[in-house]
Amino acid sequence: MKLTPSPYLWFNGEFVPWEEARIHVLTHALHYGSAVFEGLRAYATPRGPVVLGLAAHVERLFHSCKIVDLPLEHTQSAISAAILETVHRNRHPACYIRPLVFRGYGALGVYSAECPIEIAIATFPWVKSEEAESLETGIDVGVSSWRRMAPDTHPAMAKVAGNYVNSQLVVAEARRHGYADGLVLDVDGFVAEGSGQNVFLVHGGRLLTPPVGDSILAGVTRRCVLDLAADLGIRILEQRVARELLYTADEIFLTGTVAEITPVRSVDGKPVGTGRRGPVTQSLQKRFFGTLRGEFEDRRGWLTPVRAASGT
Repeated sequence: MKLTPSPYLWFNGEFVPWEEARIHVLTHALHYGSAVFEGLRAYATPRGPVVLGLAAHVERLFHSCKIVDLPLEHTQSAISAAILETVHRNRHPACYIRPLVFRGYGALGVYSAECPIEIAIATFPWVKSEEAESLETGIDVGVSSWRRMAPDTHPAMAKVAGNYVNSQLVVAEARRHGYADGLVLDVDGFVAEGSGQNVFLVHGGRLLTPPVGDSILAGVTRRCVLDLAADLGIRILEQRVARELLYTADEIFLTGTVAEITPVRSVDGKPVGTGRRGPVTQSLQKRFFGTLRGEFEDRRGWLTPVRAASGT
């Protein structure tokens, strides 16, 4: 995902030029990972840009803040409005959106209460190479030697910056081994998630995915897929997933803001099913992207038009 500057960022309640959004090198979050964030996408549609899962992402941002003690003075509705206004002000037909809450400059030490809480919202054009190809042909992944955190070490259900050191190690190892990404096991050896994606398996006509509480982040796109699968009459099992099922699954796909619904064609060099995108994955993709394009009714209110907030 290539980073392309936009005209403005929303920073602590004000719009500032992109190049002027700066922090001190002794900012607490740089040293101790005291930050939480979200990743959203705005999609281009004939009626203008729409943001997918705005309310769910903002709610999770506030939950993450509460878990790691980053109390916000802003309301969820205020942050939602700021996100929409940032997309509008930067005139994006489609973009990636990154809200970030962090402990700023004030004192240096692990204890963070003396450091101010700051918030930024960045939006920038979406540039991801080979996205269309990977959505159709799938990617190759490997099971990582790194594990997801135990439930009493890091809060896996919070989208905390510090947790993503684990993700960096996973994806770096995967690339060294020639894979696009890695799958991570939990401390008990069961499948948890990808480096930054939730994982689904199709096995015997059923859709399997690790449950919340099994060291996974409860993804917003994950929730969308569970809803779509229910609409399509696919039997869903949220259960612990043994590593061996990765090698015997008929289909595997990853979900997330960046991944959307990306098929996995091989795990550890072993082809998944026929080694091509399977029918269940394809049907879920069709309904997901069709909803974004307006071909299917947005029955659950996933999409928020940007113009609704901006008044244009």
